[in-house]
Amino acid sequence: MSIWSVRCFCLRFCRQAHILANRRIIPPPQRLPLAVNGIIRPAHNSLYQMGYADTRSHSTAQDVLKSSQCDKQPEKMNDPCKQPTDPCEEFDRLRRESADEMFGAGAGSGAGGGRGAGGAGDGDDGKKSAEERDKQLKLRCIVGALGALLAGGFIAWLLSRDSKKATGDGTGGQENPEEALKRAKISGLITTPRSSEQLPKSVPYLIIGGGTAAFSAFRAIKSNDARAKVLMISNEYRKPYMRPPLSKELWYTPNPNEDPIKDYRFKQWTGSERSLYFEPEEFFVDPEKLESSANGGIAVAQGFAVKKVDAQNRIVTLNDGYQIAYDVCLIATGCSPKDLPVFRDGPPSVREKVMVYRTPDDFDQLRRYAQEKRSITIVGNGFVGSELACSLAHYSKENNGGRVYQVFQEKGNMSKILPNYLSNWTTRKMEAQGVCVIPDASIKSATRDESQLKLELNNGMTLLSDIVVVCVGCTPNTAMAGPSKLEVDRSLGGFVVNAELEARRNLYVAGDASCFFDPLLGRRRVEHHDHSVVSGRLAGENMTGAKKPYQHQSMFWSDLGPEIGYEGIGLVDSSLPTVGVFALSSDSEKRAENHSEMLAESKTDVVKEIGDSPGVTCDPNEEANYGKGVIFYLKNDKIVGILLWNLFNRIGLARTIINQNKNYEDLNEVAKLFEIHT
Repeated sequence: MSIWSVRCFCLRFCRQAHILANRRIIPPPQRLPLAVNGIIRPAHNSLYQMGYADTRSHSTAQDVLKSSQCDKQPEKMNDPCKQPTDPCEEFDRLRRESADEMFGAGAGSGAGGGRGAGGAGDGDDGKKSAEERDKQLKLRCIVGALGALLAGGFIAWLLSRDSKKATGDGTGGQENPEEALKRAKISGLITTPRSSEQLPKSVPYLIIGGGTAAFSAFRAIKSNDARAKVLMISNEYRKPYMRPPLSKELWYTPNPNEDPIKDYRFKQWTGSERSLYFEPEEFFVDPEKLESSANGGIAVAQGFAVKKVDAQNRIVTLNDGYQIAYDVCLIATGCSPKDLPVFRDGPPSVREKVMVYRTPDDFDQLRRYAQEKRSITIVGNGFVGSELACSLAHYSKENNGGRVYQVFQEKGNMSKILPNYLSNWTTRKMEAQGVCVIPDASIKSATRDESQLKLELNNGMTLLSDIVVVCVGCTPNTAMAGPSKLEVDRSLGGFVVNAELEARRNLYVAGDASCFFDPLLGRRRVEHHDHSVVSGRLAGENMTGAKKPYQHQSMFWSDLGPEIGYEGIGLVDSSLPTVGVFALSSDSEKRAENHSEMLAESKTDVVKEIGDSPGVTCDPNEEANYGKGVIFYLKNDKIVGILLWNLFNRIGLARTIINQNKNYEDLNEVAKLFEIHT
């Protein structure tokens, strides 16, 4: 069958369908729009479009969520974020009434009331049924014609594809290599090198993973072995890069409108500028040339994954079966973002509107939505979720963009690390920046219309969103543990390692995927940038024979807009008893004069605001301005964690206090060491 014959067949089929569709067609009577409570309303199927323009309208930081919250809102509805009842209740009622009027009321009038009009009810019913049959027949013909066109086009494409393969432009049926390479680059799924067979058969240093810990380990190896040859195997299609700026600085730095961004440059809070990548492209050695490189270097095999590590024979096996021998190996596979069952188990139409956030590709995708002034829903109140919500609100405000919602089950932002009073205060600050925060809520169901997701929350609210970003934590990548016979911690996850970060002899683990023993705080697994840098560096040193124990107390930091920035170290957990000491502002001094010493209702949080006078303990539930201070986290009356609130360059002192591991009678005196007022 030729392409021409397929085309003739489709034309003949469409002509016959047109003849059948126009046979016995009676012009239908003119219909008036549906009326609800005396108000003219559009037809039922257009109700889903109501509020669509409002969702993309400009908004102020104080009035973040209005009628766009629902498919349709009453005109006098206030901010749904603060509505105790379902903001979509009016829309649902109108939709039900419209449906009843279209299908139920019309049938009732035909069965009873219509007959009273001159006895013509039966004739009208027959005429209407004939019209309905004609409409159905016409619809079926049109659908059949469209189906024939699609089938014909598909057959023609297959024939042309087979014809192209048969000729191949002199290549004997093989696809043009240049075209194949171009297509692979566009899809972003091209490995470097093209085949695993181009990788070395054996290397002195092998690193599994391409993140921060992996690159930090390479730097340490190269410092101790100037001619070291290091092969890094990464399942990503990029060179090593840092992740923290993806949810913070990149959104505050003007970038060219190119998509994707070629060089992810950003301005640090200090004003200096740098790239997201640790090193430029020319810094790395081609994997095919690593063995012949006289001065060594690092080669990155992009787009490959390791299935198994044979620690006894020192051999790793890739997913395609290719094997590489090593002298010393490091596992730095990091972690993967979690998804929610309501989305993971949903239909494809829903899943294509849901994403996680971890890579530059995710940044590119989300930036496109923000540039198109779309409504974005962030699920989660942790580091990435809260930072991303603030960054998107700032970006949308600067570009007159869409709205940003943040939904989470907890009562306030960063509730797993911040005391209740500080978490609630942070939530109010985020709302002032333009984020519509919806706490104490989870997503019960998600459905899809032509353009948006409709999210039903367990508190009765309904959200319409163009995209949903799930930020609910990470799971360590330990899939190779079973085939490799490596131990994984049952409660914390991650590969179990000894004090030197060694899982087996000459096999080390660093970064998010390592579960190590902290002499002060017990066994831990940490997912912070500083831990990845330091543990990777130590593992790299030990791979060259240093044999040092890991005793570092890693720190973390976060920025939530211009008013909130904090650094933490140690065991920072809101479930522990805390004592917070804050610098008094002028307003706080007046308020503190009327208070005697009181404890928080939870009996675990103590807030002390200090000025030049002795410390005064105040009720954390009252409105306050926690502009600058320090929070101590206690376990067995010892300081196990410290959070520096809008205090910087003091993390060394905090680390020293935790390492002392002793009781302090007056934490107010300890707080003075941090010079809160300077």
